[in-house]
Amino acid sequence: MKTGFATILITMLLLAGCKSDKAEYDKMVEFGKRYTDAWNSRQPEKMASFYSEDGMLTVNNGTPAIGRKQLAATARSYMEAFPDMELTMDSLVKVNDSYRYYWTFKGSNTGPNGTGNKVDFSGFEEWTMNEQGLVLRSVGTYDADEYERQLNGN
Repeated sequence: MKTGFATILITMLLLAGCKSDKAEYDKMVEFGKRYTDAWNSRQPEKMASFYSEDGMLTVNNGTPAIGRKQLAATARSYMEAFPDMELTMDSLVKVNDSYRYYWTFKGSNTGPNGTGNKVDFSGFEEWTMNEQGLVLRSVGTYDADEYERQLNGN
């Protein structure tokens, strides 16, 4: 009888853990949707608010943007260069203790000194979250050669 009770108890604990993982994942999907909306709002500070005060974003091993002021400046540079920009969330995948936010960026480079060309490229950010549920570190990746090709109309 004790063995049966132990089996039931372990099964219940495992199922509760699965529900907890699903709830966490669902929460992160919602976070990703709101993050996408923040980019599309064309309000750089709104995008930066998804990061911790000392949050960091590095794209293609470039110079990191650290802190909300630099994060907002990075977002502003894209928003100004591509006034019609549209970011879409393609998917969100949990990878160990982080999340990969897959996205597609579309827009016309009609901002100051723009080429006038359209771009349509995809990439992802790998997020490490802090205890408050904000991005502590984001490492972004996209095909820079393809982006440059489209930007320059080649």
